[in-house]
Amino acid sequence: MSKVVLQAKNRQKQGSAESRRIRRTGRIPAVIYGRSGKSVSIDLDAAEFINGTKGISESTIVKVEVGDKSFDAFVKAAQRNIIDGNILHIDFYEVESGVALRAKVSLHLHGNPVGVREGGMLENPLHEIEIECLPKDLPERIDIDISALKANQSLHVRDIPLAAGVKLHSNPDQVVALVKFAKAEAVAAPAPEAAAAAAAAAPGAAAAAPAAAGDKKAAAPPAGEKKA
Repeated sequence: MSKVVLQAKNRQKQGSAESRRIRRTGRIPAVIYGRSGKSVSIDLDAAEFINGTKGISESTIVKVEVGDKSFDAFVKAAQRNIIDGNILHIDFYEVESGVALRAKVSLHLHGNPVGVREGGMLENPLHEIEIECLPKDLPERIDIDISALKANQSLHVRDIPLAAGVKLHSNPDQVVALVKFAKAEAVAAPAPEAAAAAAAAAPGAAAAAPAAAGDKKAAAPPAGEKKA
């Protein structure tokens, strides 16, 4: 993907009233924050920004041209109107060539895992990792082939191949993807013959109990009988 280039103008006046005036002309007020703490107030065409930044991620570096100056920067934040969704303000964060930076990069899984084809279920608990590298080495995203992932097997952050010059800052033991394959445990049912025998024996056992009780009563002498 070629670098996005945005044309901007210096913004001399500040304040909410000025920002509203800028938005009425179809432009968006913005600020470029530098690493040294300095900032540049700008405004840029709303349509150009929306169309030019479609599909970019937090780790995408865009070029902002302001007059005869050029800034490489991240789109750090875009404030939107909660009612109509229009962009109210944009924060850019400048990156310096030759100076290492830390950024979060999205993970994109592709491929149909072996374990899923065998009936397992894929889970993807982690969607981004934090890395450190020079701006020129910063990937927009990291693609990971999971087609060889088997049932009850996990892919960890430490397993992600990184390019030379890219340092990992996320926990290497975090799980990126796993295939769960739980076998259903069948409940053992009694054999038909045993079930039939138990059913037949149940009435006989119930009848035997009253009979035994009757025998004991017969063996006892009558209440009014005297002993010889």
